[in-house]
Amino acid sequence: MDNSDDLFANILNNARGRQVSQPEVSADIAETVATPVPAQPSPVSKPEIAASAPAPAAPAQKTAAEMRSAPSNSDGSDYNASAIRVLEGLEPVRLRPGMYIGGTDEKALHHLFAEVIDNAMDEAVAGHANFIDVNLDAEGFLTVSDNGRGIPVELHPQVPGKSTLEVIMTKLHAGGKFDGKAYETSGGLHGVGVSVVNALSDLLEVEVARARRLYRLRFSRGLPLGDLEELGEVHNRRGTRVRFHPDPEIFGKNVKFDPERLYRMARSKAYLFGGVEIRWSCDPSLLDPKKGIPDKAVFHFPGGLKDFLSASLGKEFMVTREIFSGKTEKQGGHGAVEWAVAWYGGDSFVHSYCNTIPTGEGGTHEAGLRLALTRGLKAYAELTNNKRASVITTDDVMISAAGMMSVFIREPEFVGQTKDKLATVEAQRIVENAIRDPFDHWLAASPQEASKLLDWVVERAEERLRRRQEKETTRKTATRKLRLPGKLADCSQNSAAGAELFIVEGDSAGGSAKQARNRTNQAILPLRGKILNVASAGRDKLTANQQIGDLVQALGCGTRKNYREDDLRYDRIIVMTDADVDGAHIASLLITFFYQEMPQLITGGHLFLAVPPLYRLSQGGKVAYARDDAHKDELMRTVFTGKGKVELGRFKGLGEMRAEQLKETTMDPSKRTLLRVELFEDESGSTKNTVDDLMGTKPEARFRFIQENAEFVQELDI
Repeated sequence: MDNSDDLFANILNNARGRQVSQPEVSADIAETVATPVPAQPSPVSKPEIAASAPAPAAPAQKTAAEMRSAPSNSDGSDYNASAIRVLEGLEPVRLRPGMYIGGTDEKALHHLFAEVIDNAMDEAVAGHANFIDVNLDAEGFLTVSDNGRGIPVELHPQVPGKSTLEVIMTKLHAGGKFDGKAYETSGGLHGVGVSVVNALSDLLEVEVARARRLYRLRFSRGLPLGDLEELGEVHNRRGTRVRFHPDPEIFGKNVKFDPERLYRMARSKAYLFGGVEIRWSCDPSLLDPKKGIPDKAVFHFPGGLKDFLSASLGKEFMVTREIFSGKTEKQGGHGAVEWAVAWYGGDSFVHSYCNTIPTGEGGTHEAGLRLALTRGLKAYAELTNNKRASVITTDDVMISAAGMMSVFIREPEFVGQTKDKLATVEAQRIVENAIRDPFDHWLAASPQEASKLLDWVVERAEERLRRRQEKETTRKTATRKLRLPGKLADCSQNSAAGAELFIVEGDSAGGSAKQARNRTNQAILPLRGKILNVASAGRDKLTANQQIGDLVQALGCGTRKNYREDDLRYDRIIVMTDADVDGAHIASLLITFFYQEMPQLITGGHLFLAVPPLYRLSQGGKVAYARDDAHKDELMRTVFTGKGKVELGRFKGLGEMRAEQLKETTMDPSKRTLLRVELFEDESGSTKNTVDDLMGTKPEARFRFIQENAEFVQELDI
């Protein structure tokens, strides 16, 4: 066996150089006389006999190019019975490889490896093998070995004179996976896979160790290069070894396997079945040091898909601390499901498999996964009385999900020979039933983590609704001029530089502010009462709120990810509310809105709070305004020291102030006081937590805040 590679190389050269001519058939022969065919001897020959006589030449084959191009007459006179071809054996594969492996590109080339290793995995899943060897050598030959039962080699009862091994390798739809007796579940369905690999390889060698005997059979482009050889007795070896080289006539003269892609494919198979060990080896000359692929590695993952997903995500941010994972075992394997799902900050993906076959285009099993997760999360929302979750859809649940899922089904139905998509209707029910209860228990076991996940998904749903609303608004306004809110008293200048928008409380204050403003650069937008608390309201309520809509429309800059600084219509946004508790509450709601929907407006230095007076003090000809009690006391000590009574008046609201008073105290840039609202980057985390606690949906958080900070209150205005 030491010189088997040299012997194999010699056969390759002989096969490539051999030309066999076909005898001409006379057209005058009208009938043929059938002659009895002598009985054929056993296809198993002793190695010394095979060595003493040259192997019989394989029948000549047309190249793939010759088979695809045939001359035809333009007038169609050559279309008769002789124009109808009947393709025999593996000719259809070489003529139309795309029908069997999806094309002749790099993906199709590596599908050959998938077909071979899938057969080895079927042996492992069935419990007959526990390791698989994968080797890529310097000549470009790929070898896949397992320690399973080995392909049968005895004469096949349906094909007299041919070994079962030759039948499997040379005939389409020949295999042991049709009736479920040899395999309860398997990736192979049609008996096509390995024979397709044989047809599309310029050289392929199969060794079978079975019943302590070693057998070998070689092929070139789907045709055997001689009879089945019996190489003698072997010990401590069993299973099948397939070594093949892709045909340059099919895949191009520069055809070669990508070690990195083979490495990933082999590793993924090990994740799918914890009971198998896959041993990888590759000639070092084929490896790119920059890609970090080792020349030797052993893959064995008892943790299965959970380990696979954890390795794939690495150090990515995860919404929940733990990955939702599990598996269901079934007698015989049919209906067994394994899964691992996490939600994280990156793009979503689901890698699914059926009987260890990767289904890159998804299918019914992925539909079952999506339904189970969506229904489980909505059921938990109802249980916790989270009404915001009523708007979530399957897309919202899966948009940031990373998932791995493997299902084993008896006689699955795929779309096409490449098996990229599962079509078995039963798979959806199997997966949904397998995952639904474990997901319910997983959510109930950790309420804090479940709430984090639910809030995360609700945010995705609200973001989706907001984008849809903005698209509808964009479509409506694309064909007409900007329509500003009816209550907005806009300024006359078109430039945003120096322009100011005063957001005032109520129509009464709005009336005074409109009279007191500088019409050139000051605009007034009255609001009716307290606006919506956007921190606790759902996205649907936010988009339907008229006051919020008026404010967003007046600013013109968009919200969240669609915020555009260049479209902001004003340089300063000034919140001007009454100097009392209700005014402070309205200001808090507005600041919350800007913080959540337009944080860039705050970081850009555009948001201010006006400081209207609470008191008016007068004595004789002296008049002054006090912001609060402390300021009033200070004025009494420093300004109003003369004789005479000091008249003290308290404003109940901005609406009670005359226009000239409002202008003098709050709107005139030369006399007013403004407070800029700022966000500090180093305190962004604590700021978000404070806003969530005080303005969010959880009253217990506000109660806790009050308990922790009540001792620091100096003045309480209720």
